[in-house]
Amino acid sequence: MKAMTKFNLNAYKKGILTLQIETLRPEKFINLLWENGIYIKKIKKRNVVSLIMEVNLKDYEKIKEVADKTRTKIKILDRNGIVFSFISYKKRTAFFIGSVAFLWILYVLSTFIWEIQVVTEHNVSPYEIRQQLKAIGITIGINKNKLDIKKIESSIVNHNENIMWVKVRTEGSKLRVDISERQIPPTITLDNTPCNLIARKDGQIIRVYTIAGTLIIKPGDIVKKGQLLVRGEQGKEGSINQVHANGTVIAKTYHEEVKVVPISGSERRKTGNETNNYYIQVNNKKIYLKNSRINYEKYEKKIDNSGFIKKESYLEEKDNKFNLDYIKVVEDTSNELYSKVIVNLDKSVKIVDKAVEYKLEENNCRVRILVTVEENIAVPDTIQP
Repeated sequence: MKAMTKFNLNAYKKGILTLQIETLRPEKFINLLWENGIYIKKIKKRNVVSLIMEVNLKDYEKIKEVADKTRTKIKILDRNGIVFSFISYKKRTAFFIGSVAFLWILYVLSTFIWEIQVVTEHNVSPYEIRQQLKAIGITIGINKNKLDIKKIESSIVNHNENIMWVKVRTEGSKLRVDISERQIPPTITLDNTPCNLIARKDGQIIRVYTIAGTLIIKPGDIVKKGQLLVRGEQGKEGSINQVHANGTVIAKTYHEEVKVVPISGSERRKTGNETNNYYIQVNNKKIYLKNSRINYEKYEKKIDNSGFIKKESYLEEKDNKFNLDYIKVVEDTSNELYSKVIVNLDKSVKIVDKAVEYKLEENNCRVRILVTVEENIAVPDTIQP
C-alpha cells in the first residue's frame, strides 16, 4: 500500500495567510522579513508584543525560519485562496463519493415496487386481488419496467365478474390498485296496501306534495301527532277507491332541550389522598392484613373483591366552593344542548332557526334551547278493514 505523503504547501504559489506573531522585539522581526524579501501587508498591532499581518503562502517557510532565529511564536488565524478550497474539497472526497453512491442507490431502489396497495369497496377482498396479482407475477420487488398496466387491469377484470373496472397506477415505489365493483340493483317491492298518511309529530304545515290519496290539510295548518294528513282514498263521489296514500308533508317542527346548571355553591372533589386496607375473607369474616385508621373527614369507599386478598380504598374528598361566569355557562350549555338536538335529526331535515333562553334561579342557571326545523312528518297508517 502506498504511504500517504504530507501535504506540501510549497506546491502552490497562490494563497494568503493571516498570521499572529508574538515576540519581544516585533520591529526587529518585521525588519528581518523585509531583508529576506518577504512581502507583508495589513499590519495591525494588538499590543506591545503581538502583531497581526497578511503574508503570501509561498513565503511561509521563510517566515518560520526567521521566527525560529528570533524565538517568535507564529499562529495562523485565517487562510484565503483557491489552494485552501482545494484542500478542503480533497479532505471531503470520501463524503462526495458516499453522497453520489447514496443517490445512485436511491435511484436504483426507486425503479422497483416496494408496496402494493389494493383499495376495494364492499364485496371484493383485497387478499383475493393480491393473489391474482401474484399469479401473474406482480409481487413486491418487481421492476417498474416490467409492469404492463393495461394487461394487469384486464387480467383482474376478467377473473372477477363482480368488478366493473380497475385502475392501476404507480405512486413512487408503490403500486396502487383501485377496484370499482358492480352495483346490484335493489329489488323494488311495490306496496299497494291501502293506507292513510298521518303526522308522526306536532307541527305547522309548510308544503305538501301528494302522489296518491286525498289531501286533508293545507299549508299553514297546525297539526298534532297522529292527525290525518292524506286520506287513502281517490275518486269522485259514488266511485271512491281505497289507495296506498303516498306523498310528502313538510312541516315546521320544534325540538326543545332544557338543562339546569349550578353556577355557585360547593361541590365535593377528590384530593388525591388515598388509604388502602387489605384483608382476606373466611366464612363471611374479614381478617385484615393491613387495617389503617381513616383520618379523612369525608371520603369515598371502594371495595375490590376480584382477588384472594381483598382491598378497601378510601379516597379523601373535600368541599370546594365555586362561582362560575353565567355567560360562559350559557354559551357552553347551549352548544351542548344544540349538539344533543341535531345528533337525533335525520340528514334530510333543514334547520331554520335556533333560539337560546336562560334564567338565573338562586345558585343555578336554567338554559333552554329551541331548534326550529323543516321536515317530512308524514308516515303511513294502514286502513283497517
